[in-house]
Amino acid sequence: MNDLLGDWKRSHYCGQVTAADIGKEVCLMGWVQRRRDHGGLIFIDLRDREGIIQLALDPDRDPEAHQKADRVRNEFVLAIKGVVSPRPEGTVNTKMKTGEVEIEISDLRVLNAAKTPPFMLDEYSEVAENIRLKHRYLDLRRSAVQHNLILRHQATRTARNYLDAQGFLEIETPMLTKSTPEGARDYLVPSRVNPGQFYALPQSPQLFKQLLMVSGFDRYCQIVKCFRDEDLRADRQPEFTQIDCEMSFVDRDDVMNIMEGMIAAIFKETIGVDITLPVPRMTYAEAMDRYGVDNPDLRFALELIDITSLVAESGFKVFADVAAKGGLVKALNAKGCASFSRKELDDLTAFVAIYGAKGLAWVKMTEEGWQSPVAKFFTSDELAALNKSLDAEIGDLLLFVADSARVANESLGRLRSHLGQKLGLADRNVYKFAWVTDFPLLEWDGEERRHVAVHHPFTAPLDEDISLLDSEPGKARAKAYDLVLNGSEIGGGSIRIHDQAVQSKMFDLLGIGQEEARSKFGFLLDALEYGAPPHGGIAFGLDRLTMILTGSDSIRDVIAFPKTQKATCLMSEAPGFVDEKQLRELSIRVAARAKQP
Repeated sequence: MNDLLGDWKRSHYCGQVTAADIGKEVCLMGWVQRRRDHGGLIFIDLRDREGIIQLALDPDRDPEAHQKADRVRNEFVLAIKGVVSPRPEGTVNTKMKTGEVEIEISDLRVLNAAKTPPFMLDEYSEVAENIRLKHRYLDLRRSAVQHNLILRHQATRTARNYLDAQGFLEIETPMLTKSTPEGARDYLVPSRVNPGQFYALPQSPQLFKQLLMVSGFDRYCQIVKCFRDEDLRADRQPEFTQIDCEMSFVDRDDVMNIMEGMIAAIFKETIGVDITLPVPRMTYAEAMDRYGVDNPDLRFALELIDITSLVAESGFKVFADVAAKGGLVKALNAKGCASFSRKELDDLTAFVAIYGAKGLAWVKMTEEGWQSPVAKFFTSDELAALNKSLDAEIGDLLLFVADSARVANESLGRLRSHLGQKLGLADRNVYKFAWVTDFPLLEWDGEERRHVAVHHPFTAPLDEDISLLDSEPGKARAKAYDLVLNGSEIGGGSIRIHDQAVQSKMFDLLGIGQEEARSKFGFLLDALEYGAPPHGGIAFGLDRLTMILTGSDSIRDVIAFPKTQKATCLMSEAPGFVDEKQLRELSIRVAARAKQP
């Protein structure tokens, strides 16, 4: 037994002591948040994962404990015994869960001393992220980060309980698998016992969960790590976690109905928010037409309006030429934003350029009419028609993009989201869900001169569109569905191809020949010939979902040990160099390497 603790046993977490415990003797253990000496009377705020409580040390009550407390500093690890007492009148702290009480200390043990930390660990300290990530073990002591990870635990617990009640079996799938084409780059793992060959870390358990359906496990789930070697951003990591599900003998409605029930349970359990079910649905075509993107933020209106037909014959050559070439001219009305400065308008122009737009036309609605460099190109009748179509009023700012359908939609759609944030239209306390369905099955890759799968090669086409695979494959729609929340895709899935002939046809359209298909997916193609049931599934991004639940700006705030945007761990300094002996054992020779520090 640890001599420091002896027979001491913790009776409560610090944050769980309340006024109901007044008069009780308690034993608490934790870290010193702060120490205050009030001329003899010493106060210590003791912290653990559940919160903070105030300790009071009176030299007259226990001189020995008071003497020990005099040497205590921030982040020392303590064990204490004492009696729960009400705080003196006028000293109650209503901002703390434990603010009505304090512990009158009868005994104190210093379990470990601590160096002065490189940054303050209270919730008010502003610390650069690189410093926090370098000392992540300290950052994880902060209440905000602990709250995020506790909520993440609650979300996963709720998901597991819900799925178990729905008859799902949690089954693990391999971490070392085979590299397959399509999707992002794989992380590769060399095989020592098979020189020159490599495993791949899974981008998802897609093939294996389909095989589980063929195997008769008709409802599978897993909270699983996935890996993608891709460029990173605030809501993306090289390793991430999915709530992964697959079901047999289902259609799209079955999957969506069951899964939206799980999300509703998670929101209710973790943050007490009731989600109205069923979740609204819209087609991909409707989402693109109204919002320009397939993950629209529905917390605010600000919809895109197609004005191509209104400007096709106008004197503004930029608009007329795009319309003549089959492109789109789209606009949105930023209500009340005619006061934007020229710099703000230039910034918006630069913003849409990120998404390929060659320009951004703008109009300020004034009492005199259109104030804009393009106003002179339109007749009074055209101006009246545009004003009516855009519901333009004095004080509004009209914004236009003319380009290909892809560029016009994406650039203006992203601008819509940007303005929603800039204007404060996207309330973090509001949660707007939507299912987006009927995605294109394929899209044309002009550089590679072939079709690529919009979701993945195993997504089934709509039954009524199967015939299009032979005639107009680009028009085929998929039995795919994404769950969108506040402008983020939090989950996506599809009904899978369970017919071997249709799967082979899909490979042909993707330019995957028979030999390559057998090499990469032979085991799946074989399995589909042995009585595969109709099946489908979905995967939810647990990191992104938790980020939204906690109101965080980055998924790094909801992952215990995250990577930076350069895919490095500042704390452990991964990735790192390995010695030549290890490389030789793996039959690997490094052609060029950065200089070792």
